[in-house]
Amino acid sequence: MEQDRLTRLENLIARNQGRFHEIGKALKEIKDTRLYKLNLFSSFETYARVRWDMGRAQAYRLIESYKVISNLSPIGDILPSNESQVRPLAPLGPIEQRKIWKAFLKTAMEITAPNIKQFIDSAKKNDTGSKDEPVDLTDQVSKAYMDAVQVMLDQVQLAQQDHWQKTSRQAGLLWNRVIRERILSKENDNGHG
Repeated sequence: MEQDRLTRLENLIARNQGRFHEIGKALKEIKDTRLYKLNLFSSFETYARVRWDMGRAQAYRLIESYKVISNLSPIGDILPSNESQVRPLAPLGPIEQRKIWKAFLKTAMEITAPNIKQFIDSAKKNDTGSKDEPVDLTDQVSKAYMDAVQVMLDQVQLAQQDHWQKTSRQAGLLWNRVIRERILSKENDNGHG
């Protein structure tokens, strides 16, 4: 009887752990676009505290978790499953996050926050990489991104040819949005979300 209850509760937790990424994404958009002002909140921090009973640190950890998961998504199907597993990766730059995560997965260690932290600490101690080594960007810049950048560069070249006479600020913002949407749609088409 108690074992059944434990199993049901653990299944409930497992089903909802992945939502931290979605919550972080939503919080980031609310913060970045200042949507919290629609509900008359003066700051994002106040909004998170009053609306969601969430402290500033937790709100920002969830946003950082979303950023890390989004960065790691294109390199594989195995991702951290909760915010505490992402936390040790968050202070690293995007390139280093991918490098560390790939290396961690190769160890076949159990994916737990302490194991990830220990691996990162160990990797930092053993990092004797030369700054003069050439950097291989092929696994860091997706084809979708390069295609979107090329479209933008073509548009910029057209605008330069007419000395920016027909180009408005609105057109520049449109290019930015189109590139972003194109990248996201390509990633979603490839099964990454």
